[in-house]
Amino acid sequence: MFASPRYFLSFFLIFTITACQRVQSYNKPLASLPQDPFVQVYFNHSESSEYQEPYRQQTRLGDNLEQQIINAISQAKSTVDVAVQELRLPKVTQALVDRQKAGVKVRLILENTYSRPWSSLSPDEVSQLEKREQERYQEFRKFVDLNQDNNLSLEEINQRDALAILQNAKIPWIDDQADGSAGSDLMHHKFVIVDNRIVIVTSANFTLSDVFGDFTKANSLGNANNLLQIDSPELASLFTEEFNIMWGDGPGGKPDSLFGLKKPMRVPKTITLNQTRITVQFSPTSPTQPWSNTSNGLIGKTLNKATKSIDMALFVFSEQLLANILETRHQQNVPIRALIEPQFAFRSYSEALDMMGFALGEKCKYEVDNHPWKYPITSVGVPTLPKGDLLHHKFAVIDSQTVITGSHNWSDAANNGNDETLIIIESPTVAAHYSREFTRLYAKVKLGLPIAIQQKIQAAEKQCPKITTPTLSDEQVITQVNINTANIEELVKLPGIGKQLAQRIIMTRHQQKFTSLQDLERVPGVSARMVDKWRIYLTW
Repeated sequence: MFASPRYFLSFFLIFTITACQRVQSYNKPLASLPQDPFVQVYFNHSESSEYQEPYRQQTRLGDNLEQQIINAISQAKSTVDVAVQELRLPKVTQALVDRQKAGVKVRLILENTYSRPWSSLSPDEVSQLEKREQERYQEFRKFVDLNQDNNLSLEEINQRDALAILQNAKIPWIDDQADGSAGSDLMHHKFVIVDNRIVIVTSANFTLSDVFGDFTKANSLGNANNLLQIDSPELASLFTEEFNIMWGDGPGGKPDSLFGLKKPMRVPKTITLNQTRITVQFSPTSPTQPWSNTSNGLIGKTLNKATKSIDMALFVFSEQLLANILETRHQQNVPIRALIEPQFAFRSYSEALDMMGFALGEKCKYEVDNHPWKYPITSVGVPTLPKGDLLHHKFAVIDSQTVITGSHNWSDAANNGNDETLIIIESPTVAAHYSREFTRLYAKVKLGLPIAIQQKIQAAEKQCPKITTPTLSDEQVITQVNINTANIEELVKLPGIGKQLAQRIIMTRHQQKFTSLQDLERVPGVSARMVDKWRIYLTW
């Protein structure tokens, strides 16, 4: 049967109207939200601003994150410190060079994997790159090859290869092998400090794919990322301390740089800017320390305060203890929504599966402590982004009031191995920006398990009939206990607490209320290990 001309006309009209609506929507960005005077928020996929990309020369919605970084650097009168996993944006490097020529002290720390100019790689070295890195290298060549003759001239390299530009200008830089080691797990920071006052903290690496999109793909709009610019000498001093610990004596100095677990442990620090509270903690923390002292522990404490809502947009979510805390919040009727990057959402270690009540084993084995929720939620899914773009955020919004963000993924690797920044901001004004970004992403969410993953789970269950999904018993699934008000009957529901220990807890708090998990170690017979088991059950 052939479609009638009227059908084609109707289809054309619908297509034309839809296209016009898209153009109209594009030409009319959403109204801008108010910004906190000290804490500015930007998103490269923002729908409330537009700009022209400097490299592909295309007009698009979003905030130009590269320009925000350049603007901050260009203000520098005395110092610029940059710690970033990867730096490939030539305009950012040129801004650093310009500031150094003006007498500004510039320092740079990179991850060792990304601390060589790509133009310096030999054909043999390129052939040994992993497939993804080879693809990125070919993108780099097309980006640098301005006259498109398939050859990279010295002039082109000096215009477009960011690290070559820095090298030529003799900008001082080190990577995480400066301590004489093979490098930390990952130098994953993404921050800039200007004049010991302005701090930029972002989830984005300083690369085309993280900021603008893949150079050869016009439809790519970049991995979804956020950026904060904070005006605070007090906060800048905390970041400068972290930078100096890693920097040591700098290039050519003693191998006294400290990265990863070699860094001294530091507790979270909180500052106040008018009505806004900002808490910052740097990773990693040794696995021998109580989990509550770690960055993931700080995330857990923040989630535990939720009473109205929790919205999360995460690149990776693989921290079991955080999933357990979220389950407790869910049992307390706190609505939870989660967006996870598709390439990680349905791996065996993903907590997205737990939240949906599923488990996926590998070779007939589940992860230790794996725990699918007894009462799953249906508000977990993946975003729909342009092909090749990733959900690279690491943020959550709590009660439309508090934002968790930074470079820190919600994983053991970030917690116990990587150099990371975790920042928590208590401000309805700031939270509104992140809520809008979450709403944008969630408007095109794909909820639940894809059919292929459902089939994989079913196949695993048939292949391994003796392996059952581990679950908590009804006795283990308890509501939270306020340690300062709970009676004996409530306290004995906690793991490892009998009546005698419950009585000692009550006697100790009569002398002085508990204000932290560590305070509980004042109770005779209570060890740090016991306290660590109670962390997900306690409130204050």
